[in-house]
Amino acid sequence: MSRKNKTKNVTSIAIKINSTFVRKLFFKFLILDIFLVLILTGFWCFQGEMNFYGEFVPNAQRTFKFYPIETANYKVVWDNGKTMVMDASTLLYSIRKIIMAIGIIEGIFLLDEIIFGTAKTRKILKPLNEIAETASRLSNIDFDEQKFQNLEDAISRISPVTSDERIHIGDSELQGLEDAINKLLDRMRDSYRQQARFVSDASHELRTPISVIQGYANMLDRWGKDDESVLEESIEAIKSESENMKNLVEQLLFLARGINGKTQLTPKEFLLNDMINEVFEESKMIDRNHIYSYINSEEINIYGDMGLLKQTARILVENASKYTPDGENIILRTGINDKGEPYFYVQDNGIGIDEKDVPHIFERFFRADTARVRKNGGTGLGLSIAKWIIDSHKGYFSILSRKEIGTRITVFLPQKL
Repeated sequence: MSRKNKTKNVTSIAIKINSTFVRKLFFKFLILDIFLVLILTGFWCFQGEMNFYGEFVPNAQRTFKFYPIETANYKVVWDNGKTMVMDASTLLYSIRKIIMAIGIIEGIFLLDEIIFGTAKTRKILKPLNEIAETASRLSNIDFDEQKFQNLEDAISRISPVTSDERIHIGDSELQGLEDAINKLLDRMRDSYRQQARFVSDASHELRTPISVIQGYANMLDRWGKDDESVLEESIEAIKSESENMKNLVEQLLFLARGINGKTQLTPKEFLLNDMINEVFEESKMIDRNHIYSYINSEEINIYGDMGLLKQTARILVENASKYTPDGENIILRTGINDKGEPYFYVQDNGIGIDEKDVPHIFERFFRADTARVRKNGGTGLGLSIAKWIIDSHKGYFSILSRKEIGTRITVFLPQKL
């Protein structure tokens, strides 16, 4: 088989694999959206009946007029003749806005896979094509070309998302190549599972502020028109949850752009000392509940994206303040280690991190202490963003933490990118 034909086969396989992945991802998004709409609608109907009738009667006659939205309503007729008609237009408009916001995020993931997925899959499969070509050129081993054709046919039939599907053509001479392909498939499936979990976690995180907003909107509809205290409480809660949702979506988009290579670094030379001092002064001004101190060092010139590195330092300081009791110390420090690597760290006297949780703290949406993070408005994405930034600078983290003693997170940076 010619090199040109093999290249076409690899491209064809990559297209099939990517098409399968995009199709499955689309249907997962669709099912998730339908489920979310049903949950919101069902909760709204249930609350309406409870507020009107005082209890939920399963055998009542229920009708929901969805279209046109302007005159949409939900009607319930009980056995005793009592009738409830609720205006559903506000609910449907709210659901439409929510689905549009989630749809934008889903569309970004799908569009990225449609545009770049085949190229990425083809890049992953490229070493396999090169291995096949090298094997066919070995003069001391007489490989039948039909064997490679059988292997290519087996690859073309494989599903990249089915965890138990393996390549096996029963040829001992190609056993090593089969093992390499199966290991590659395992890595691809791990990547798919991580992306699927990310989508699931993102949807879960968005569900909480959506539910709060929906609840307060219903409360406004029932009592807020006449009760100023209810009106003020509802408006503040909706504003707060909308801000949380906005921050979450912005962080999701930042990570998505970074992973897909759309966030470009703008490196320049600057003093690490000055950058950390700026973060130190900002922290003292914003947070009056903790005692901040900065241990400076000799001037350290580094080359990197100052804005992104400063964002990393802010994330570490913000995390330290969340987990440190009021009145305790938070220390920032710069320096150079024995290997000549510039570094800065943030150290607190907070609650610390369990040893088993330390390897996971940079995972998206991971929370070692869920209740405490939610209380302080965390999304579980800050350290994931910080890790992407430092990885992009070819740096690394060092973490020292003890429960009920405190945590020190150190960022080591190369002198040159």
